[in-house]
Amino acid sequence: MSIDTAVLKSMDSEGETKLMSKYISPITSESLTNLCTEIQINDKIDTKDYSRFGVKRGLRNADGTGVMAGLTKICSVDGYYMDDGERVPRHGKLRFRGLDVNEIVAGCRKEDRFGFEEVAWLLIFGSLPTPEQLNKFRDVLAECRELPEDFIEDMIMKAPSPNIMNKMARSVMALYSYDENPDDISIENVLRQCIQLIAQLPSIMSYAYQVKRRHYYKKSMYIHQPKPELCTAQTILRTLRSDRHFTDEEAKLLDLCLILHSEHGGGNNSTFATRVLTSSGTDTYSATAASIGALKGPRHGGANIKVKEMTTLMAQEIDDITDEKQVAAYIEKLIRKQAGDRTGLVYGMGHAIYTMSDPRAVLLKDAAKKFLSGEEFERRFRQLELIEDLTPDIFRSIKGDIKPICANVDLYSGLIYDMLGIPEDLFTPLFTVSRMAGWAAHRIEELSTGNRIIRPAYKNVTLPYGYIPLEERTNENVMHPDEYIPREALAVL
Repeated sequence: MSIDTAVLKSMDSEGETKLMSKYISPITSESLTNLCTEIQINDKIDTKDYSRFGVKRGLRNADGTGVMAGLTKICSVDGYYMDDGERVPRHGKLRFRGLDVNEIVAGCRKEDRFGFEEVAWLLIFGSLPTPEQLNKFRDVLAECRELPEDFIEDMIMKAPSPNIMNKMARSVMALYSYDENPDDISIENVLRQCIQLIAQLPSIMSYAYQVKRRHYYKKSMYIHQPKPELCTAQTILRTLRSDRHFTDEEAKLLDLCLILHSEHGGGNNSTFATRVLTSSGTDTYSATAASIGALKGPRHGGANIKVKEMTTLMAQEIDDITDEKQVAAYIEKLIRKQAGDRTGLVYGMGHAIYTMSDPRAVLLKDAAKKFLSGEEFERRFRQLELIEDLTPDIFRSIKGDIKPICANVDLYSGLIYDMLGIPEDLFTPLFTVSRMAGWAAHRIEELSTGNRIIRPAYKNVTLPYGYIPLEERTNENVMHPDEYIPREALAVL
């Protein structure tokens, strides 16, 4: 049904409607500049100190691999093997509970069915479901898709958000208030909460986007109630489209994206956030909201948007995005920080673990190629192919780094979403909808096996000094940007 503009407005004392007001910060730009200067002086840490104290920045080892922080049975991500202490590249493997994701995808294709719900079961419960178990699980998810009464109007419509990820995090936190037993962290109760969130996040995402369309883009908004017989991928496409129509091929392509984004080990930023918060004993809604916040970041779940921004800018600045020489020259500019966002990054290329290939990127590239329709998408696909093929050699020639670089999952996922008519606003929220299954599995495993709060160490490198009475303080004597000197060095001096 179509929702009238009035639902996005509040009533004043005289019954008149008025648009939601914006909060304007009382802090002036000049004040912020001065305050930031204070921070820059006092928060600066000499990069040599990280090496001096053996700090593994980003919880990464010197070779780029992650610090071993825990054990899991949920997922394995392999992109190299160790031979006599040396890291040797190989084609990537992604396994859910020991099963190769390629086999899972192939099995679903062979039987011409959807697979995300099966993968969610596999991740949470540890084994493939029987037909009876899968059907019952789908029925439970369908029953849980409905949001609490008045939730859409009270929690989503009344405070439109310019970013859907923030609205999803807020909505998840709000669900705490509707739960009769929100703080119980028994496995049974957490399982209930996680299944409900897997079912409800697609609806929250769709409704939040419709509200944004109306409030920020001044376009029509439509709310379609979910149909219980539809799977997650079908439900998403139905709720996003005004006519509610989609093809089976479209739904299965989106289902593939959901499968491939559902889980990627315990060390990725958002899943580690799930683990960290879970180890504190907090509730499911708080842990999930934190994970959504982590996934929003452009260094994590927001990377496919950066790919689109990069390729769009490239198309504006060169004559032909399918010309190998022109694309190569632009990639060189990207790496030299002369083009794009000047970070030196080629978005969609490179991964912390995968070296020769990312199995998710391989599957998405193959699916995108088969789904291609129209000259525009064919040209964009060729542009991405050139980026994938040319970047490793160009990067190597400029940086002198022999480390293999491959396309990652973000390179082709944005193109697929565009072909499905999914707006850029939902690129990362779709990642959230899918990854909720993995977060659920890791939260339950952490509760079952962790038994200790996660608490890494931070070395303090501030020099001690005496307290200065307020009236004696000046800009000079309160600043202490001195280089830290280790105690053993002080003893020698």
